[in-house]
Amino acid sequence: MTPETLMVLTLAVPLAGAAVISLLDRSPNVREAATLLTAVVLFALNIALAADVLAGARPEFILADFIPGAPILLGAEPLGVIFGLVASGLWIVTSVYAIGYMRGKHEAKQTRFYTFFAIALTSTMGVAYSGNLISLFIFYEALSLSTYPLVTHHNNDEARKGGRTYLGVLLTTSIGFFLFGVLWVWHEAGTVAFTPGGVFSGQTDPVLIAALLALFVFGIGKAGVMPFHRWLPAAMVAPTPVSALLHAVAVVKAGVFSILKVTVYIFGVDFLAATPSTGFFLWVAAATILIASIIALRQDNLKRRLAYSTVGQLSYIVLAAMLANSAGIVGGALHIASHAFGKITLFFCAGAIYVAANKTTVSQLRGIGRSMPWTMTAFTIGAISIIGLPPTGGFVSKWYILLGVLQAEQPVMAGVLIVSTLLSAAYLLPVVYTAFFQAPEETGPPTHGEAPRPILLALGASVTLTFLMFFFSQPIVRFASQIVGGI
Repeated sequence: MTPETLMVLTLAVPLAGAAVISLLDRSPNVREAATLLTAVVLFALNIALAADVLAGARPEFILADFIPGAPILLGAEPLGVIFGLVASGLWIVTSVYAIGYMRGKHEAKQTRFYTFFAIALTSTMGVAYSGNLISLFIFYEALSLSTYPLVTHHNNDEARKGGRTYLGVLLTTSIGFFLFGVLWVWHEAGTVAFTPGGVFSGQTDPVLIAALLALFVFGIGKAGVMPFHRWLPAAMVAPTPVSALLHAVAVVKAGVFSILKVTVYIFGVDFLAATPSTGFFLWVAAATILIASIIALRQDNLKRRLAYSTVGQLSYIVLAAMLANSAGIVGGALHIASHAFGKITLFFCAGAIYVAANKTTVSQLRGIGRSMPWTMTAFTIGAISIIGLPPTGGFVSKWYILLGVLQAEQPVMAGVLIVSTLLSAAYLLPVVYTAFFQAPEETGPPTHGEAPRPILLALGASVTLTFLMFFFSQPIVRFASQIVGGI
C-alpha cells in the first residue's frame, strides 16, 4: 500500500467507522466492538505510514482543488506522524475506558457519543496530515464543530452553557485571528504550503512577523494561551472520556501541534531565531504556565484542577516553539506525547473515582486510596509524569525543553520551568497525600471499590505508556529530530 493511500485511509477509516457505529444503536456490544476495531485499524495505518516517513517518504495527496493555488492538501512529515500516532493510539485506550465509564454511569445517547468521537478523530487526522495552512484551518474548524456535541452530551443547562463558551471562544479566535493570519501569509509569501525552512525571506518586515505570530499564537485557541483559555475549564461539564479526548487525544494537542507546525514550516526555526518578537511570546507562554498553575492550586473540583494544569502544560509547548531552536522543537514534539500519556491517566482516574465513589472534589478524597488503591497508584504515576520526574515520559520532554532554554540562553525561562515544576507538585501531590495518608471521613468499611474492569485496563495501558516513553525515549527522540534535521 502506498504512503498516499495510507494517509487518505487515516481519514476515511474513522469516518466510515462513524457511519457504521451510528447504525448500531440497538446492538451496544457490536457498536463498541466496531469502535474498538476502527480505532485499532486507524492506529495500524498510522504505524505503517510512520515507517514510510521514517524511511524518508513525504507523501502528498490533493483532496480538493477548488481554490486556485491553495488546494485542500494532505501531507505527511515527522511532526504530523507523531501527532497521528499519539491520537490514534490513545483512541484505542480511551475507547476501552469509555465502555466502562459510559456503562458504569448508565449514560444516555451512547451511540451518538461513539459516533461523534469517531468523527472527531477524522478531523484530528486531517489536522495531523494537513499539507498547507488552508487544509489545517478547515480540519481545525471541523474538530471544533465535531466535538461540540460531545461537550454538550448531557444536554442540560450547565452543558449548554459550557458548550457555548467552548465553541464561542474557539470559533471567535480561529475566524478572527487564525484565518486572518492564513490569508495574510498567503498575501505576503504567495503560498500557504508547509515548507521546510519557512516561506519568508530575510527581508520580511519584523513588525509584520510579530503581527503574524500574534495572529497564530492567539488565533489557535485550542493551544489555551491566556487570555483565550476559558473554553477549556468550561468544557469540563462533559463526561470524563470527553475530557480525556479534549486534553490528551485530540483538541488541545491539535492546538499546540498547529503552533509547532506553523513555527517550523511557515516561519522557519532559523528565521524565527533572528526575530526579536519571539521574546514577547516567550513571556506570554511563561505567564500562562505560572498563572494557570497558581489557579490550579485553588481548585477543589478535581477535573477543574486538571483542566488548569493542562492550560499551563500546553504553554510548555508554545514556549518550546518560541525558543526557535532544535532542542526546543524536539522537546515540544515530545511533550505532545508525554503530556498526553500523563494527563489522560489523571483524567481516567478522576472518572474512575466518579464512577465508583461518586466523588468529584479533592476534599472528598480522604483515604480513598484504601478502597481504590490501583486507581490512586495510577494517579500518582500520572502526577509524577506531569511534574516531570523520572522514570516517566514527562521527564524526557521537559529535559529537552530545558536544553532548548539553555541553548537559547534564556536563564529567566529556566527559572520559570523550575518554579512551574514546583507548582505542579503543589497542586498534584496533595491529591495523593489526601488519598493515601488521610483517614477516610466515613466510618466502617468503604462502601465502594475499584471502578469497572475496562476503566482499570485503560489506566494500566496509559501508565505503561508513561514508563515506556522514559525507557525507550531515544528512538522517539531520533524520529522527532527529523523535524529540524537533528540536534
